[in-house]
Amino acid sequence: KISFQASNPGQFENDSDVLWQRGHVPETIVYHGRVGINADAPDEALVVCGNAKVMGRVMHPSDSRAKQNIREVDTNEQLRRITQMRLVEYDYKPEFASVMGIKDT
Repeated sequence: KISFQASNPGQFENDSDVLWQRGHVPETIVYHGRVGINADAPDEALVVCGNAKVMGRVMHPSDSRAKQNIREVDTNEQLRRITQMRLVEYDYKPEFASVMGIKDT
């Protein structure tokens, strides 16, 4: 369940510019926009600046639980393909590193 508190619950429900809405699935809330937790200007759908505690599963497209037909590949062919990749090194921009808490850029 998700809990939140609005300063004016009546306005939350009736405002024509409402971004928060009840979802189609029971006990869900939909927000049409970007959400920032400890972030003033989120640049993605969800930005969390700080630690996040998850009491359950986190699913990601690269998660093996979301895949099927997993099979071994020819490692020699894959190594040949890797040698054709463009590999780079980089430093984070100082303004990004400071916001994200990265010390070694």
